[in-house]
Amino acid sequence: MAGLEFTYVLLGGLAIALLVAAVTDLKSRTIGNRLNMAIALGAPLWWWASGLALWPGVAWQLGFAGLVFAICCGLFAIRQMGGGDVKLLTVLALWIPPVPFLKLVVIMAIVGGVLTVLFGALHMMRRRKDRIAIPYGLAIAIAGLWVLGTEQLGQVPAISGML
Repeated sequence: MAGLEFTYVLLGGLAIALLVAAVTDLKSRTIGNRLNMAIALGAPLWWWASGLALWPGVAWQLGFAGLVFAICCGLFAIRQMGGGDVKLLTVLALWIPPVPFLKLVVIMAIVGGVLTVLFGALHMMRRRKDRIAIPYGLAIAIAGLWVLGTEQLGQVPAISGML
């Protein structure tokens, strides 16, 4: 298990990556593959730093990420989710256990609904006829930051004793 400082660095890095994902998705409606790869490559460090056992902990986390990927691929296939969003949710599933991840999905849906209404209203005000592009990476990032702040910090051994 790593020191507390390293754990904070990992969580800070993930938080920064989520902010970058939100900004780039808002500006260009894309979430870069390199950013998703960096988040994915940080997950094994997080597993080690948080003391997650290889079996069953890491195995469950990998299986869960595979399930998230499969579900999101289905949504991508019916054009309900973008490819960057699929990858971002999948790599977050490597970091966040299933129960807190469910919280992330609920918060993401609420924030995404608000974004859809706002962007829909702007779309109508501009009298545009094309398809609305919702920057769902923003909703994913907000939900991810919420869960990191409320759930993940409680898993850090030195912190959980303080909470």
